[in-house]
Amino acid sequence: MVRNILYGVLVLTSPLHAAEPQPLFNGRNFEGWTFDILDPAVEPAAVWSVSEGVLVCKGRPPGVIRSVGEFSNYELSLEWRWAPGAKPGNSGVLIHATKPREMFAWPRSVEVQLGHGNAGDFWMIGETLAVEKSEAIGRRWLKKGEPREKEPGEWNHVRIRCQGAKVSVWVNGTLMNEGTDLSATRGAICLQSEGGEVHFRKIDLTALK
Repeated sequence: MVRNILYGVLVLTSPLHAAEPQPLFNGRNFEGWTFDILDPAVEPAAVWSVSEGVLVCKGRPPGVIRSVGEFSNYELSLEWRWAPGAKPGNSGVLIHATKPREMFAWPRSVEVQLGHGNAGDFWMIGETLAVEKSEAIGRRWLKKGEPREKEPGEWNHVRIRCQGAKVSVWVNGTLMNEGTDLSATRGAICLQSEGGEVHFRKIDLTALK
C-alpha cells in the first residue's frame, strides 16, 4: 500500500487501512515539521536535534516545533522522557494550533501538559473547553487523580484523542482528563521547548472516522 501525508491530510490508497497509525516523526530528520523559536537569533539546531531515532529538545530558548500539516479527528500517540540524570522540567503537546504567538512564544491552541508532576493537565492558549469534575485555575484545568508519570529519565506514554469538539488524554494508560465543547477542532500539532531537556519518540497519528 502506498501512503502519503499531504498538507496534514492522511492519503490512503485503501479504506481498509484507514485506522493504521501514521508516523509524524520519521526518526531521522525534521521532514514534515517547522520551527518557531522566540529568539530569532537562535538557530533551530541549537534547540532541536535527532539522535538514534529520538527527537531531542534542549528546552531553551522557548518555542515550538510545529507540524506542517493541520489535523482533525485523530489519535496522537507519543513517548517522552526527561533527560536521564538531569532535573525534570516543563513541556507540552499543543493541539489544534493556529495563530502563531498568541501568548508569549505559544501559538493559539490547547496544551496537553507534560510538565513534571502535571502531565495530563489542560492549558488554554486562546481557546476554550468544558471539563467536568476537574478543578480550574485560571487558564489551567487540572488532571483527574494522582500523577501517573514514571521516574524522571524513564519513558512515558501519552495518548490524545481528538474527535469533533471532544478531547481525551491518557498518561501511561490511565485516563487523566477529558474536555468537551472545544472551541477549535482542527490545527497543527506542536511540541514545546519550555525549560529542561526533553526527549520524544514514536510520534504517531491515527485518523478517526
